[in-house]
Amino acid sequence: MEAKNKTAISEFFLLGLMDNLELQPLIFSLFLSMYLVTIQGNLLMILAVSFDSHLHTPMYFFLYSLSLNDICLNTTTAPKMLVSIQTQDHSITQRGCLAQIYLVLVFSGLETCLLAAMVYDRYVAICHPLRYAVILNICMCVSLTLFFLFISITDGVLHSLMMLSLSFCTELRIPHFFCEFAQVIRLTCSDTLVGNIVIYIEVCILGGVPAFGIILSYIHIVSSILRMPSPEGKFKAFSTCGSHLSVVTLLYGTGFGVYISSAVTDSMQKVAMASVMYSAVSQMVNPFIYSLRKSDMRAALWKLIARIASLL
Repeated sequence: MEAKNKTAISEFFLLGLMDNLELQPLIFSLFLSMYLVTIQGNLLMILAVSFDSHLHTPMYFFLYSLSLNDICLNTTTAPKMLVSIQTQDHSITQRGCLAQIYLVLVFSGLETCLLAAMVYDRYVAICHPLRYAVILNICMCVSLTLFFLFISITDGVLHSLMMLSLSFCTELRIPHFFCEFAQVIRLTCSDTLVGNIVIYIEVCILGGVPAFGIILSYIHIVSSILRMPSPEGKFKAFSTCGSHLSVVTLLYGTGFGVYISSAVTDSMQKVAMASVMYSAVSQMVNPFIYSLRKSDMRAALWKLIARIASLL
């Protein structure tokens, strides 16, 4: 197959989740509902943390950042998909595809890092409670978040520069509902060895390192909890980690499921359907997990809703 020069590439084509036109209205309604719930749920979390002074703690600072990141990540992919379904125009410009790759990498990388920071917060609170205020002050929290953002932006820039150096074949159809870097790499006529190495390095750094930190922190947390003499103290300590553990299990579990599905099936669209779990569903359910399991968050949300209702 003859390769085109990369400067001749004007647009790619996103194939979406399935070709059945009769199911497109259902998919549109489902994803529109998921997107609106994601925006509303995470926005309520942000407002609740902002207006309730009792929630101005390191744990809720990271939760605030996670909710803001989830809104940005979902907005990067969902609106384009909804427009494509509604207009039946599945094309995306090269710049638009490059922007999606960059933003998805930045926000997904930042998400894993924030989850690692949240479990570190629980580790310090449970294992070193007397030093909690010293170790995790507001400057430390902001510095950690900015450092994670810098790492994620650097990763996104490197991948974007790599994509600009690629030459593509005449087949420019992406079997996904957004421009995923791994799928775009499959369309290139250039040598993909460097690209694949970069993907594995990215997974190890922005996926493996936070995962290792989370596992190590939970080992110390469980060890400290088991040494507590009081059953009530053990239950309270475990309950403070329950929400975070649920979110981490959902994100990494669905990510691992996508990896398994890509290994056992040749259908890229089935892999795209599986990736909906970590790219859309996870961001949608995060606010519900945290609000349902934390009484102080539930109280803050009810206060916020009452305040909003009084203004209407």
